[in-house]
Amino acid sequence: MTTYDQAGPVGGPWSGGASGQPPGEPPAPPPPPPPAPAIAPMGRFLGREGAFFGMLVRGNIFMLLTLGIYRFWLTTDIRRYLWGNTEIAGDTFEYTGTAKELLIGFLLAIVLLLPLNAVIYVGTLVPSILPYAGTVGFLGFTLLGQFAFYRARRYRLTRTVYRGVRLFQTGSAVRYAIVASLWGIAILLTFGLLYPWAAANLERYKMRNTHFGNLSGSFTGSGTSLFFRGILIWLVTLAPVAFVVIGAMFAIDWTTLADLVEADDLEKAFENFGTRNPAMVAALGFFIGSLVWAAVVGGLLYPIFRAIAMRWWISGVQIGPIKATSSVRNGQVYWVYFRYILLTMAMGIAFSAFAGMFFGLFASFFGGAEAFTTKFSQSMSVQIIAYAAGVFGYAIFLLATSVLYQTAVAFRFWRLSFETTAFSGLEVLDSVIAAGEKSGVFGEGLADALDVGGF
Repeated sequence: MTTYDQAGPVGGPWSGGASGQPPGEPPAPPPPPPPAPAIAPMGRFLGREGAFFGMLVRGNIFMLLTLGIYRFWLTTDIRRYLWGNTEIAGDTFEYTGTAKELLIGFLLAIVLLLPLNAVIYVGTLVPSILPYAGTVGFLGFTLLGQFAFYRARRYRLTRTVYRGVRLFQTGSAVRYAIVASLWGIAILLTFGLLYPWAAANLERYKMRNTHFGNLSGSFTGSGTSLFFRGILIWLVTLAPVAFVVIGAMFAIDWTTLADLVEADDLEKAFENFGTRNPAMVAALGFFIGSLVWAAVVGGLLYPIFRAIAMRWWISGVQIGPIKATSSVRNGQVYWVYFRYILLTMAMGIAFSAFAGMFFGLFASFFGGAEAFTTKFSQSMSVQIIAYAAGVFGYAIFLLATSVLYQTAVAFRFWRLSFETTAFSGLEVLDSVIAAGEKSGVFGEGLADALDVGGF
């Protein structure tokens, strides 16, 4: 009697047994292996805005109580939260940096920066000791800022672990600083027209020196493609400013301008300058108008450019065969900024109401606003208390502004950048070999001291 299972008859003529195989027939092919589980192509972010906001509020309260020292612990908590809630292919990232490392790096940076600031300060006060101290200081800190940015990126990468494998960065921070500074000058001279090629060149250098285990990074984005995507925005916002500035260069009477600079009576010199050079006065008016136009129109169109740049940058990033493709929409970026503006307005109204109520309560202790004004003008202690309250309130306002921006903008863009990105080539993750070592803490501390760092 022949029995059956799911694949066919058991013990019958097609069972593949020695006695059941018909003569001259090839053996039956084995069944195909079960398909491998699909890897999720989209990134995910698991964090919640409310939890992030609460962490920022608590951290900023501790910062206020510790006069800012707690910020190293807050920065570490922020990174651990963002890294730990960012998921690709079912696994999240891990941030292994510590607050102690950030504090040590900051102290090392301060040891370097204090003498430099002292030298520039003395050179500014006594030009004969160090001529052009201000210019030299500006250029020096520009280079130092770019150097710190690259070293800070190296630190953050080497403290980022995914699937037990560390990311790391090679390359020269000095070379990056020089190239980035030269690109910055070129961008200023061309009113931003060369920005796409500058961004592409710097991203290629950073990604070429970015590694995940034995996989090396690359950047496939083109400066030309970014240029054509954003050229209309540039023509509408910055082209009028460039046109007015170039026109003013031909309208300047350089002799009159030199007399204005060397004049002892500036008021009379300005009157003569306007009389002798009316074209320059008109050009100055057009220049101010073009700046107002650029600020208003640029603010309205900036979210579109931000979305264009996000799609261009994310879609150009590649690690080995792993490639990202962004589908972020202009409307999503607009909503982030529009919501932030609404929240900022609400916070401003709330702070104004609170400040007015506090002033009213404070003045009532002195018998009213008029009595308080009299006491304030006569008593040093009242002045000290009032100024201290004002400084304390201003510090709270700044911290609240920072919390609002990080929650409503930075946090939202972090989540948006992953949730709108699809990944291909993730199968290689199972064969990545660990490599790389931790970098020093100086670069991160220098970036923090110069305020050029980030998450």
